[in-house]
Amino acid sequence: MDYADVVTSLRAAGCVFAEDEARLLVTSGAPLGPMVERRSAGEPLEHVLGWAEFAGRRFAVEPGVFVPRHRSELLVRLAAGLARAGSVVLDLCCGSGALGATVAAEIPGIELHAADLEPAAVRCARRNVPGPVYEGDLYEPVPARLRGRVDVLISNVPYVPTEDIRLLPPEAREHEPWTALDGGDDGLAVLRRVVAEAPRWLAPGGHVLFETSERQAPVAVAEVRRAGLAARTERSADLGATVVLGGR
Repeated sequence: MDYADVVTSLRAAGCVFAEDEARLLVTSGAPLGPMVERRSAGEPLEHVLGWAEFAGRRFAVEPGVFVPRHRSELLVRLAAGLARAGSVVLDLCCGSGALGATVAAEIPGIELHAADLEPAAVRCARRNVPGPVYEGDLYEPVPARLRGRVDVLISNVPYVPTEDIRLLPPEAREHEPWTALDGGDDGLAVLRRVVAEAPRWLAPGGHVLFETSERQAPVAVAEVRRAGLAARTERSADLGATVVLGGR
């Protein structure tokens, strides 16, 4: 099987960017046949390759782990702008750990911690994150010694309403963990839990940041203010991203 054969197979499977994907598969060095079969069956390209590109860097991504989206680069950019050497950064719902790891790469000297509920995500994040990765539900596994010390709290919470998951591309709804997608009835259930607890963990002057949809942003801002934090919204038209920030 050569490049042309791979392109033909991927096109037949409906891959929109067949040429680009074929180039990555051919140059991966792994046996092509099984990789093309997996991709043609609808498995995310990143799971097939074993890595995802995010903010100009490659991060390990295993099957069953949420693939970092390019729109989350706004969240990382804002988090990096709030951090400095010595800052304590906590990445909740970390998935592969790409977001926190990118902040650590951009701001050397931070103290990075990460946590996720999914065992596969934790295993993957431990390959990417230059710091401890905890397994458990939101703040539950995070050491109590970090309470009141977190300068930047990144939480890429799931924010898809449960009923809307069926509208997602098959790559997401069939191959990524439900817990990384399902935000409850209105998409904000996990966000509310993160925000409600955030003041106990944030240092004076600390910030919590999370991604949401533009439609959900006003309600998300209200939740941040209800927790006693100042709130603002940042948007990127280029990335199609909306981020809500809460600060002490």
